Amino acid sequence: MNIKIIGVGKVKEKYFKDGIAEYQKRLGRFCKFKIVEVADEPAPESLSQNEMVEVMAKEGERILSKIKDREYVFALAIKGKERSSEEFAKEINQLTTYGHSDLTFVIGGSLGLSPAVLKRANTEISFGRFTLPHKLMRLVLTEQIYRAFTIINGLPYHK
Repeated sequence: MNIKIIGVGKVKEKYFKDGIAEYQKRLGRFCKFKIVEVADEPAPESLSQNEMVEVMAKEGERILSKIKDREYVFALAIKGKERSSEEFAKEINQLTTYGHSDLTFVIGGSLGLSPAVLKRANTEISFGRFTLPHKLMRLVLTEQIYRAFTIINGLPYHK
């Protein structure tokens, strides 16, 4: 089983890096896990609608270049389907049972994901209607993937 997170931008803050590294280490017993960072585009507050579309398109091209045809792709999007931790675990378990051994999660930049990335995704997933910094979202997502594996394997982490 291979799990990959593709994220726009670099995580620089030590506290985020440390948290992600801890769950990445824990995930090692369940899967091959990696994070791929793609460059973000400058996006000042005063962008026009056309400039926003252009920024998302450029970031989207970078994201799509990191996705292989065989990968099952989860796009993180506010309008995506919300799942409980148990539902998420069940979905991962079912995907792997039925031949999807390469799961990829995509976290967009500050403007979100381009329509091309959303079109490529097999499903959209939401962690609620809150807007979270994409760096924090990497930590939350990594923890939830770990939690899913503990649920699948009947381990006591999830309560």
